[in-house]
Amino acid sequence: MTTQTLNFSIEEYQSRIDKTRLAMQERSIDLLIVTDPSNMAWLTGYDGWSFYVHQCVVIGLEGEPLWFGRGQDAQGAYRTVFMSDEHVVGYPDHYVQSSDRHPMQFLAKILLDRNMLSKRIGVELDNYYFSAACYIHLKQSLPQVDFVDATALVNWQRAIKSGQEIKYMQNAARIVEKMHGYIIENAKPGMRKNDLVAGIYHTGISGLEGIGGDYPAIVPLLPSGADAAAPHLTWDDHPIRNNQGTFFEIAGCYKRYHCPLSRTVYFGKPPQAFLDAEQAQLEGIQAALDMARPGNTCEQVEKAWREVIARHGMEKESRIGYPIGLSYPPDWGERTMSLRPGDKTVLKPGMTFHLIPALWMNDWGLETTESFRVTENEAQPFCEYPRKLFVID
Repeated sequence: MTTQTLNFSIEEYQSRIDKTRLAMQERSIDLLIVTDPSNMAWLTGYDGWSFYVHQCVVIGLEGEPLWFGRGQDAQGAYRTVFMSDEHVVGYPDHYVQSSDRHPMQFLAKILLDRNMLSKRIGVELDNYYFSAACYIHLKQSLPQVDFVDATALVNWQRAIKSGQEIKYMQNAARIVEKMHGYIIENAKPGMRKNDLVAGIYHTGISGLEGIGGDYPAIVPLLPSGADAAAPHLTWDDHPIRNNQGTFFEIAGCYKRYHCPLSRTVYFGKPPQAFLDAEQAQLEGIQAALDMARPGNTCEQVEKAWREVIARHGMEKESRIGYPIGLSYPPDWGERTMSLRPGDKTVLKPGMTFHLIPALWMNDWGLETTESFRVTENEAQPFCEYPRKLFVID
């Protein structure tokens, strides 16, 4: 086996695989093809910027998983996965971005050659990384197989975090606190936004002593003024202007584990409507956190928030949170639960969420968020950072 340093014990990886296999059996899936890089990493430890080409982890009901990807990326698998080298298979480079052949054709041959072929195979159909071409070529290459949708099967197994995962998220929290501290100390009218973002990145990746930062799955989001009505704008090279609010949605990241945190900065004197919205938002956040305890449901958390802001004459249509943890671009969410009406998922100790009850109005926006974990008794925010609107005159 190639020498590697694993982020978790072999026992923890095996426990994750056992949980996944139980879920497979419950859905009568004999073989699972996992293409989400977050799920690949969670199951095997694989870590590399190779998700722009086709790759996967294949899990049967017994034996070690199989890592499958581009031949040159197999070197990265040897150095990051827990499995033995014979469970790493790379495909030739002439399969990469070819109009004549497809990596899934090669995978089909591997499954046949290794006697791994099963009658019922699960694939992550609704996934950023599993294309329509993948599905078509698998079905054409293996016409005897019944392919079924296994979207989010692995994601759901990731819902309750281990102690080690929580520690990594706590490290990410220390990093994002430092990132927001950098913003408050350095942001000022006239400063180009791209220069500010350069400092945010430097701070986040530098991390702290003994805790080096990783790249986050989402880039910094920091729209200002009327642009802050849009939740997902990034930055430009224009200077920060006075008499505007800017929200900063960023995340600390450590060993691919994320802790997002948003705060809003107003440069100048905020109007009364802004201050009134802040009061409503802060009261609503506390009500949601108070409700986010074991035994309550996702929709109950959202309802607690909604009832508070309704008393202030406000409403919000979009969800107010989602689970977080290990992730790769383009998203730091886990794509399972949502804090919104109708989601009756029961909260359990070890679940982790980004509570983002942002208010995006017609021509301004206010974001104050908290990442938290559900403990045995309550919701515990990861960060110890002032929860307020920051005003810089």
